[in-house]
Formats: sequence, C-alpha cells, structure tokens
Amino acid sequence: MNVVDSSAWLAYFAGEKNAGFFAGAIEDTELLLVPSVCIYEVFKVVLRERGEDDAFQAVAVMRQGVLIDLDCELAMEAAAMGLEEKLAFADSVIYAIARKHGATVWTQDTHFSGRADVQFRAK
Repeated sequence: MNVVDSSAWLAYFAGEKNAGFFAGAIEDTELLLVPSVCIYEVFKVVLRERGEDDAFQAVAVMRQGVLIDLDCELAMEAAAMGLEEKLAFADSVIYAIARKHGATVWTQDTHFSGRADVQFRAK
C-alpha cells in the first residue's frame, strides 16, 4: 500500500523533476490510499495556481485510489502520533494512515526523511 503526500502529488501534477519518482505509487491505484487532507491541500494549491478546471481534474485523478476520510478515531491517532513524532496536522494524518495500513509514504517533504516506511526524494 502507498500513501502519497501532497507535495508529491503537486510535483506529479506539475511535471516537476521528481514526478517520475512518484508516478509508480500514484498510478498503481489498486494500492493507493488517498487521505482526504491531501485532497484539501492539492485542490487548494491547484485552484490558486491553475484554476478550477485543473483543480477538479487533479482531484479526479486522486479519487482513483481509496479515499481515507478523517474520522474521530483517526484524528486521535494522528494527534498522538503528531505529538510523539513532532509532525504538523496534515503530516500527522498522512503518517497515521500509512502506519495503520502498513503503507509506504511517498514524499519530498524533508521532515519525513529518514523515517520508517518512507520513500523520500529531495526537491
């Protein structure tokens, strides 16, 4: 299972240099878990930078994976993990989902570098 964080999705959609590194995890939709918080972050950035049509197209691609909503149980798990691992809200949710499902996090966010079950590529 794979969880692609928002920075990796944005790199993929923008065709940045790391897009190819993340493509396998993104395009293998049978193994792709998509946190709803990533939908929020990606939609907001794409909406701001490229407009509504592109933002909705990005979400359509993301929804090909299995959407994981933030419910009460996951929120509490993420909060505890965030305190323990010193992670911000969205990163706590992403990491908690990955841990819960035995998934790998794909990212270019440096605060994930060196963590267990993370595929990191610097920007």
